[in-house]
Amino acid sequence: MPRIAYVNGRYLPHSEAAVHVEDRGFQFADGVYEVCEVRHGFIVDLTRHLNRLERSLSELRMPMPMSRAALTLVIREVLRRNHVRNGLYYMQVTRGAARRDHVFPGPDTPMTVVITAKSTDPSIIAKKNENGISAITVRDNRWDRVDIKTVGLLPNCMARQQAKEAGAAEAIYVDDEGRVKEGAATNVWIVDEFGTLVTRPADHGILRGITRTTLMDVADKLGIPYREDYFTVDEMLKAREVFITAATSICFPVVTIDGTTIANGHPGSVSQKIREAFFEIAEKVTI
Repeated sequence: MPRIAYVNGRYLPHSEAAVHVEDRGFQFADGVYEVCEVRHGFIVDLTRHLNRLERSLSELRMPMPMSRAALTLVIREVLRRNHVRNGLYYMQVTRGAARRDHVFPGPDTPMTVVITAKSTDPSIIAKKNENGISAITVRDNRWDRVDIKTVGLLPNCMARQQAKEAGAAEAIYVDDEGRVKEGAATNVWIVDEFGTLVTRPADHGILRGITRTTLMDVADKLGIPYREDYFTVDEMLKAREVFITAATSICFPVVTIDGTTIANGHPGSVSQKIREAFFEIAEKVTI
């Protein structure tokens, strides 16, 4: 069964889907995106993802391309046409196609909307949860507005490639003060010596991850204390647990960082409890 993509009002075979060569997302990274998990036939945390999409667009002075109701219908249709029960959808919205100019085109320029979907293998995620992953630290060289989920991800790609070449699964950004920021595509958490979850405050220095936000709901339900606070690389290396969160992985335990073993080198109990309870507490929207 061929994959189907939605492009500007049309459902097309994935191999035929395309945008204009002067699309501003292609030429200027002038656009935003969202990735959302689909699990057991449910879209996870859809409302929060649409909230963040709207905020990202607003920060770039763009409106929503269509109503939320219409956008939800399109997302559901793309998932149905791709027969996704476990996987994800990817949505990208740009300022549209116009003659190349750094200045924004006129407000009558149609925006570009692309939505794709694919199935994923749950066993791969399960194996990473069972064994844990490794990570490296890198200096943060991104622009200051990483709180906006833009398509300008070249520094993130470079960091992930550096991690891959080091035999790791994620690169963790560190600020000039030696404090942990976030992963190249994830938020970072530690469990400190008192058993408290700690993650960096979601100021302009990191992205306010949807899974990060829902995890706080999970922690409340489970009675696990947490706080938003800064922590250093040294504090991370000495933590009882380290894990990363993202929409497509929920909660991956990190067992080594820069070659240093975290705690006993095995996934911890706190991340396991959170992962097991996450789906029951997160919002679930039927496809």
